[in-house]
Amino acid sequence: MTRDYLIRDYKTIESVRGPLIFVQRAPKTALGDLATIFLSDKESRSGQVIEVSEKYAVIQVFELTERINPKTTAVRFHEEGARFGLSPLILGRIFTGGGEPMDGLPKVAPIEKRDILGSAINPVRRDMPRDFIQTGISAIDGLNTLVRGQKLPIFSGSGLPANEIANHIISNAGVQKKDEKFALVFAGMGITSREADYFRSSFENSGAIEHSVVFINIADDPVIERLLTPRFALTTAEYLAYELDMQVLVVLSDMSHYCNALREIASSREEIPGRRGYPGYMYTDLAGIYERAGRVKGRIGSVTQLPILTMPDDDITHPIPDLTGYITEGQIVLDRGLHRKGVSPPINVLPSLSRLMDQGIGDGRTREDHRQLADQLYMAYARGEEQKRVASIIGEEGLSEIDRKYLHFSDAFEKRFIHQASESRSIMDTLGEGWDLLKLLPETEWIRISREMIGKYKKQ
Repeated sequence: MTRDYLIRDYKTIESVRGPLIFVQRAPKTALGDLATIFLSDKESRSGQVIEVSEKYAVIQVFELTERINPKTTAVRFHEEGARFGLSPLILGRIFTGGGEPMDGLPKVAPIEKRDILGSAINPVRRDMPRDFIQTGISAIDGLNTLVRGQKLPIFSGSGLPANEIANHIISNAGVQKKDEKFALVFAGMGITSREADYFRSSFENSGAIEHSVVFINIADDPVIERLLTPRFALTTAEYLAYELDMQVLVVLSDMSHYCNALREIASSREEIPGRRGYPGYMYTDLAGIYERAGRVKGRIGSVTQLPILTMPDDDITHPIPDLTGYITEGQIVLDRGLHRKGVSPPINVLPSLSRLMDQGIGDGRTREDHRQLADQLYMAYARGEEQKRVASIIGEEGLSEIDRKYLHFSDAFEKRFIHQASESRSIMDTLGEGWDLLKLLPETEWIRISREMIGKYKKQ
């Protein structure tokens, strides 16, 4: 249903503050409406309404605002928000963060257009996330398994190879059953031109572009576009999942840039800041993005999210990772100490967690020994790390023989299981490597694995 009013140009701009235009006496506008700003007969800008009150309609301009003169500029409000044209032909395409083609091809002829704001899945209609999505990374697949319909963020630090991990997942992610359709949607937010070229070449060289849709927002692009980019991506993912019955993995990088854009706009609107200057509604805003992941009852497809964010000063209590952790179902944590050792990817499995792992592993999904093997490897590595701290105080010669075995196991676990550089491992390769590592410890220490499983898989 559309609002019934004549198209009208408003010449009641009160002020221009940074990327924002404050328009007076525009009572029939609505939050999220698109707007056209006419500087002259031949020059215009586009924007979106981000706040409506009795006195003002506030427009976030997509382009530069330096030449906008409040006295001579007119604003025309449209009766709909940002929408995106969708069809099966969208696969294999690369778009800007605002949904415009950037691969040199024409716009996709849409079968339907959808409002990009979307909404979270109704809890009543949600189905339990289940089944396994393979990333090719042992530290994730083996110990922190990604499950269809899950939202599992990667917590990185400045200078850590989060982009390389994203590239690895882009090139190797997939589902186990060959008769299922898999798609990948990537949203790059606030990335540099070099990073954009890196991701584009990754998609094209690996062949992943054939089953992918890519949205790229460059750091120089308008701030408001950064807020729209993940919504374009998720609208696309929902169409692929629920209309085309595909298993869709959405990679969002970098959510810290998204949150900083949110803070910048809040500051321009002179809002009262919350923690560390971020707006108080950031939790709600992030939830509106993350909660669009999931499975819907009666639908074959699913939307799985893998957001990537950079923790300022490696601080996991910073508002961005802190709020993300509350909304999502676990986290994959990158470790600077492992990175210095040359371990790639530098995933620290001890603080990492996948809360839905049990829903995606086991007999018929990965393998029946997966849960017990993962528990044993985690326990052995945790004990080995503890012995490192003890050895740093009393020396390795002060440890018992079994403690030294755990110490050596910890080093081997980092070098052989976590470290894999550019190698992609199937889940069977990952489980096999885990069993080989356990042979460094006496069988009497395998207390998390049943005798039945030991007898069945020890020699594989």
